Amino acid sequence: MSDSDDDVPQLSASALAALQEFYAERMNETGEEQPVLTDNYTVGAVKEDWHMSQFWYSDETATRLAEEAIQQAGKHGRIACVSAPSVYQKLKQLESQREDGSPSVSSMLFEFDRRFAVYGEEFNFYDYNNPLCLPEHILPQSFDIVVADPPYLAEECLSKVALTVKYLTKSKILLCTGAIMEEHAGKLMGLKICSYLPKHSHNLANEFRCYVNYESSLLS
Repeated sequence: MSDSDDDVPQLSASALAALQEFYAERMNETGEEQPVLTDNYTVGAVKEDWHMSQFWYSDETATRLAEEAIQQAGKHGRIACVSAPSVYQKLKQLESQREDGSPSVSSMLFEFDRRFAVYGEEFNFYDYNNPLCLPEHILPQSFDIVVADPPYLAEECLSKVALTVKYLTKSKILLCTGAIMEEHAGKLMGLKICSYLPKHSHNLANEFRCYVNYESSLLS
């Protein structure tokens, strides 16, 4: 693995210009200065928007979850990140650091926040209120594993996200949500709670946990 910053993907000039325009519009609306995105695959490069219930994982957690997804997807596997942009970012970062330079997996992001449209064709606008309103080219059961992090700790939200997850995945699911959702996660998707404790860059009031429906080192 290389430690050189040159190995980390950077925004294209056109994408950076589009994002800067977006930030300028946001600053006009809010009166607050928005951060400049210089590395679009660094976790936290896009600032959390708590109004959209965004809380990014710590770098350690994002790495652990991304590595888990890569392992479970297998070589040339496909990974869907549903409302989990920091896992997607870490996946892209890890792939860029492969010694041979070739990707072992492919990944796509399904996200409500249109700031992430800078990722081009790998970004899909996603609103959990319309769980099956997905692009026509996204075929059912076309991803080896789905990593999902519903924005709200509510049964209604999880129920709708579950429809999306079941549509996308061939079988494997890695869900990240509050500990209070354990019963619903089991009922809706047949998931088991893991002993691994995910962490965020900012501490959350609610206990957060991971859930899976396959054998995983996250369980023990």
